[in-house]
Amino acid sequence: ESAMERDAKKAVMLAVSAPFHCSLMKPAALKLNEALKDVPVSDLKTPVISNADAAPYPSKDEIKNLLVKQVDHPVRWDESMGEVAKRKITAVIEIGPGKVLTGLMRRITKEVKTANLENPGDLEGLSQYK
Repeated sequence: ESAMERDAKKAVMLAVSAPFHCSLMKPAALKLNEALKDVPVSDLKTPVISNADAAPYPSKDEIKNLLVKQVDHPVRWDESMGEVAKRKITAVIEIGPGKVLTGLMRRITKEVKTANLENPGDLEGLSQYK
C-alpha cells in the first residue's frame, strides 16, 4: 500500500530470509569489512560489474570496498545489465546458490548466454565459454 501511495506501478512482497542489500545489513557489512582487511586482492583479468555501482570494478584497490558496499546498499540490477549490453558481453556467470539472476537475465535477453556456478564442480560446464 505504501509503495502504491508513492505512485509505484507494482509492488511485490518477496519471500527472503534476511533484509539483504539495505541499511539493516550495516552490521554484516562492518563484519565483512573487518574480515576482508587481511585478504590479498589481485588485479582482475576480466571485467566484473559491481552491483553496488553498476560499473566494472575500477582497480584491485576498490574490490574490498565495493564488496562491502553491496551488502547494505540496493542492487542496481537494471543499470548493471545496461552495462552488460553496452559492453556487448555475450555470456554472464552467476556465482552462488540459486539461479534467480540467471533467470532474470534470460527474461531481458536470450542473446546473452548464462551459466550458474553453485559449487566447484560446476566449473567443468564452463568450457563452452572459452
